[in-house]
Amino acid sequence: MANKGPSYGLSREVQSKIDKKYDPDLEERLVQWIIAQCGDGVGKPQAGKQGFQEWLKDGCVLCGLINSLHKDSKPVKKVQSSGMAFKQMEQISQFLGAAERYGVTKSDIFQTVDLWEGKDLAAVQMTLMSLGSLAVTKDDGCYQGDPSWFHKKAQENRRDFTDDQLKEGQSVIGLQMGTNKGASQAGMTGYGRPRQIFNN
Repeated sequence: MANKGPSYGLSREVQSKIDKKYDPDLEERLVQWIIAQCGDGVGKPQAGKQGFQEWLKDGCVLCGLINSLHKDSKPVKKVQSSGMAFKQMEQISQFLGAAERYGVTKSDIFQTVDLWEGKDLAAVQMTLMSLGSLAVTKDDGCYQGDPSWFHKKAQENRRDFTDDQLKEGQSVIGLQMGTNKGASQAGMTGYGRPRQIFNN
């Protein structure tokens, strides 16, 4: 895995398309949020894709982030720095599981190798954006940082109508269906007959 050589042909094209999706401005905003959320103890990565990946690769920062979004019970109980690959990947997996339980949709969650091998860091950014949006939307006091960094997710706006209101609505013809006012069949000829034209 770590000694993977350069890719050629179609693989290289696909990888370059994935790499183009990575947003350096978004990286800066995400780093600001993670530091505001977790504290200065997490450090600051070097600017650029490589630095961002190295900062998050062992899973400690991510686990600290998801733990900071919970008040009482922390979803990832044991967070420890390790140089062993499988331990780092396990911590990333724990973060992904906790993020899904927090409410991030499965389609927004990256795969462990996307971060660990640096295959798709744009997907990592998308997961963190989704997590930030959820934290802002929940508004439970755990979110730290500027709320304008993330979009609030749409929330349900239920309406309850009485039976009388529902019956009244059935008798209304919506204007998108047209109107039947002034319509009549006066002057219509029978179907299938040609128009009669007389020359005198």
